[in-house]
Amino acid sequence: MEQMNPAAIQEVLFTAKLPVNLSAIADKVLHDERITFEEGVLLYEKGELGFLGTLANHVREKKNGNTTYFNRNFHIEPTNVCVFTCKFCSYSRIYKHKEDGWELSVDEMLDRVKAYDGKPVTEVHIVGGVHPKLNLEFFAELLRKIKAHRPDLHIKAFTAVEFDYMFRKAKVSIEEGLTYLQKAGLDSLPGGGAEIFDEQVRAEICADKCTGAEWFAIHETAHRLGIKTNATMLYGHIETFHHRIDHMDRLRQLQERTGGFNTFIPLKFRNKDNDMSNVPESTIIEDLRNYAVARIYLDNFDHIKAYWPMIGRSTAQLSQSFGVDDLDGTIDDSTKIYSMAGAEEKSPALSTRQLVDLIKQSNRTPIERDTLYNVLNDFSNTAFTGEEAASFSKN
Repeated sequence: MEQMNPAAIQEVLFTAKLPVNLSAIADKVLHDERITFEEGVLLYEKGELGFLGTLANHVREKKNGNTTYFNRNFHIEPTNVCVFTCKFCSYSRIYKHKEDGWELSVDEMLDRVKAYDGKPVTEVHIVGGVHPKLNLEFFAELLRKIKAHRPDLHIKAFTAVEFDYMFRKAKVSIEEGLTYLQKAGLDSLPGGGAEIFDEQVRAEICADKCTGAEWFAIHETAHRLGIKTNATMLYGHIETFHHRIDHMDRLRQLQERTGGFNTFIPLKFRNKDNDMSNVPESTIIEDLRNYAVARIYLDNFDHIKAYWPMIGRSTAQLSQSFGVDDLDGTIDDSTKIYSMAGAEEKSPALSTRQLVDLIKQSNRTPIERDTLYNVLNDFSNTAFTGEEAASFSKN
């Protein structure tokens, strides 16, 4: 796919006879100027899909060319038993009513890791509910055993919500807790628990979990310790466009100070089997508009990721033309956090071959990365045939 230069894009947008305020935003984006908070809200309110896609794709290709990244990863979910009662959650089970919940031991989770022995996975992603009996030392032991068994496996683990609870329970500071887990084998942090940072919205949908300020304190401390993290935003529920931009603006400010975020991941609210089932889900068009605005507004984030199990393979393919340059990974079929909420993919697993083909069908270049976006394999000219095809279909 050949990238259009700014002059050609301006010509296309001029022909479209845009309102003056949107033309001014387009001019800023094409000249690498940061847009304001108010302009970000305006993009949501007035920007049509084609206009937003054109600008977002320009930013995407200027940062990452035609590349779409993925990694070979798998998930472990220690428990779905949780002390918190987030209204949007379809996954957790309250501790006092945990009959249909699960709790994995350290050895059971290590067995999950061992199941991937001999397979070219590079990352294990560990997140789950906040169980009152699983403490800091329990998870430190898990990290140590994983690293002892497979030292090269990158461990991306625990949301800020999990950290906040385990550190408070252990009576240690954020820095003390993160340093302890880092020495045990923690390599990076996922971005979960961010939801929406606005205090009023947060009080409505997840009042009893860590605050937005506490989320930021954990991630900023991690960055200071040299631990890279991701950032997320749960969108499409009761929040407004103003709340979305406020959320991204806070992230943009922290990234300006630390440069510690790897990627931004918009997460679509799904309304199955939770206390917000009355809230209609966003449309595919709104999903794509949201990716595009995120790519335009978060100018100091190198990557925007679409979590393909949540939105489905077809929308994930489309998202690559609306600012997305990462489709997450091969994952596996044990991931329940989103499938239980009504995600598009009920058994979220793709082989390397399937993921490469999905990217190629969008005329993008599939690049396998590690968690920190170091390039591992260029699959642009890979032809899966014979034994190699059989091997990659399993991994």
